[in-house]
Amino acid sequence: MNVNRSMSGTDWAILLALAVIWGGSFFFVEIAVRSVAPLTLVLIRVALASAFLWIFLIARGERLAMPPGAAWSFLVLALLNNVVPFTMFVWAQETITSGLASILNATTPIWGVIVAHACTADEKATPAKIAGVLLGFGGVALMIGPDFLGQIGTGVLAQLACLAATLCYALAGVWARRFRVMGVPPVAVATGQLTASALVMLPLVLLFEPPWRAAAPSPEAWMALVALALFCTSFAYILYFRLISSAGATNSLLVTFLIPITAILLGALILHEHLAPRHFAGMALIGAGLAAIDGRIFKRRPAMA
Repeated sequence: MNVNRSMSGTDWAILLALAVIWGGSFFFVEIAVRSVAPLTLVLIRVALASAFLWIFLIARGERLAMPPGAAWSFLVLALLNNVVPFTMFVWAQETITSGLASILNATTPIWGVIVAHACTADEKATPAKIAGVLLGFGGVALMIGPDFLGQIGTGVLAQLACLAATLCYALAGVWARRFRVMGVPPVAVATGQLTASALVMLPLVLLFEPPWRAAAPSPEAWMALVALALFCTSFAYILYFRLISSAGATNSLLVTFLIPITAILLGALILHEHLAPRHFAGMALIGAGLAAIDGRIFKRRPAMA
């Protein structure tokens, strides 16, 4: 499959829709976390999302593929792609804004370059990718550096939690490669990992955040939770896998450039959040790093000469 082929109008429409949906996820978490504890929020998100995907599979007359080793692989993928990163982002957004969380989320492809180079034989780092990593980490350092200097512990821990979450996403991307060899289709992978996530989160919530001791979520929180589960998780997975199928994984990576912009606009327009100039400068450096990793700008230069 040629992953560098041009994108059609439908592909671009899906890409923009994903940017809005995933950018909105930070906004919905910001609303829900005001009255829902972090672990409980993650459980509701993955449980509702897995239920929706099961309905989707059944409606299509499909079954969840379970070749040998799939159950264990689903569990590891659930921990790396849902349980740990979702919990870290929700916890972090009790302290930092949705806009800043979305900017830190944009470091995922940067971690991806490092993890793929260390863990795979066919995705080694190139000079352009290394330059992109340096630019990206420069952007992250610019955003969180003053917090380290000022010893604002809570803010630093929250931002580091976001970076740890993006590292989990990168590890999950490498781990998920095994499902192609197993013959498990993408939607089934999403269903399996979300189901495993719900099974992991349930005992954690009962142990640490028992529902009978918690106050009922506000109506706004429930609306945010439903939107987060159905649109930002289940529906987004379906769109994303369709985009990968039609445009390739490399083109699909472009959504990362647009998610922070969506989250920042939603946070500023609706939640009246404010980002300091260093956050925008950091985002610009991360964007430059991602552009170097993606390589499109450099590939087009010879044709323009």
